[in-house]
Amino acid sequence: MAAAAELKLLEKSLGLSKGNKYSAQGERQIPVLQTNNGPSLTGLTTIAAHLVKQANKEYLLGSTAEEKAVVQQWLEYRVTRVDGHSSKDDVCTLLKDLNSYLEDKVYLTGYNFTLADILLYYGLHRFIANSNSASICPNPAWRHRLLQVYNSGYPNATCCPLGGLSFPDAL
Repeated sequence: MAAAAELKLLEKSLGLSKGNKYSAQGERQIPVLQTNNGPSLTGLTTIAAHLVKQANKEYLLGSTAEEKAVVQQWLEYRVTRVDGHSSKDDVCTLLKDLNSYLEDKVYLTGYNFTLADILLYYGLHRFIANSNSASICPNPAWRHRLLQVYNSGYPNATCCPLGGLSFPDAL
């Protein structure tokens, strides 16, 4: 899924009104957002963090210094490790690492749902949707929790902070 489409899904999830204009630059099609009040913003995670702040949902960026660092770690992982990988072997390795990490966690930061969960899932979706293989699936419990958040409209406010999470159609 193109970064602009992910950012539009994120806007919807955050309850922001549509209207942001996205473009892409360079060979890797890095997303660019032209803001109304200043300079353009470049990069998926930079723009996503801006949207979270614009929606006054900064808790999605982490609530403690450690949690904020973990969110940043996983956002960087998304951009450096997930984006650009297309071989089945690369994806299997990424998912094995992710599944190992998630063995004793509810979400990427532990018990709190964050922007890292959203963007990592968006980034992995293209591999999951285009595969019939069970090996191309992130940790089933993590995936289930994210889908539960999406489908239920967040009945439990402690783990489900948004009013509804927008996912790509093929889920």
